[in-house]
Amino acid sequence: MSQALVRTAAGWLLGLMLAVAGAIVAVNLVNHSVASPQQPVREYLDALQKGEGERALGLLQASVPDADAAMLDGTALQTSAARIANVKIGDAEPRGGKRVMVPMDYTIDGSRLHTEFLLESAGTEWLFFNKWAFVPATLPTVDVTVVNSSEATLNGVPVNMPGGRNTFAVFYPGEYEASLNGHYFSAPPTRATVSGRDVPAAPLNLLTQATDELNRAVAARVKEFLDKCAAEAVKQQRLQPDCPFYHATSNRVVDGTIKWSITEYPKISIEPFDGKWVVAPLDGKARITAQQIDLFSGGSSALDVEHDFSFTTRLDIDGDTIKVTPVLSF
Repeated sequence: MSQALVRTAAGWLLGLMLAVAGAIVAVNLVNHSVASPQQPVREYLDALQKGEGERALGLLQASVPDADAAMLDGTALQTSAARIANVKIGDAEPRGGKRVMVPMDYTIDGSRLHTEFLLESAGTEWLFFNKWAFVPATLPTVDVTVVNSSEATLNGVPVNMPGGRNTFAVFYPGEYEASLNGHYFSAPPTRATVSGRDVPAAPLNLLTQATDELNRAVAARVKEFLDKCAAEAVKQQRLQPDCPFYHATSNRVVDGTIKWSITEYPKISIEPFDGKWVVAPLDGKARITAQQIDLFSGGSSALDVEHDFSFTTRLDIDGDTIKVTPVLSF
């Protein structure tokens, strides 16, 4: 009986030792996976890619700077992380005390990037499992400017641009794209990548330009003005009408024979200047035909002259309403 008891006790002891060993292995596996310093980084990246800003902010334990928060949730946030690919989270590296640095290598649009996350021990859970948390910090920001506009689009979301500029709080890593796609004004997209909280992002400067639609609209109004002016000059039989063009002569022009026509309409160029949009000086050509009499010889001849002309305009735009006011000097 004593030998049987010894064998039984030995079996129980072996089983207990195996159970303890298994528990130790299990604890180690957990501490190197879901309880590792890398796990909060994985969860944070998942929150970014799902556009869950509140969750990402809670994980990062970051404070929001005094800046526009339009990029911190939803579509804008999801878009910022959409191009993150080829992610490789490295082993934690000691940083003194209870802190570690977790490196992450990845690509955005094919460019290789590197981000470092600083975490610290937050004690244990259920006595054995490690807890890790991001070291609190302040979110970085991205500056955006736009020429002569109070609005823009950032990561697909319309944003306000008071005075043509704004600063946005952003998560990292991520890519932020600004653009302007208005009916009359647009700007080509420009991008900036934010790879870390202490890595300043390049400002996004939108160089606004007049669209072809606006150029056509202004050209139509200029053409309408010149055609009406020429028609009125013919109606009034004037050599020097209230128009950008005129004809001076010492001969007598036969009344009823004067005809004005526009032979070359001005090309439209609209540029920003001093916070406004201005139309560059308008240059064109006008032709006058008539019958004239030489006051000295009394001879009659045909008048057919093409004149260069130039004038300026004032451009006013209110929503979809365009007003072009010619400015003539006599």
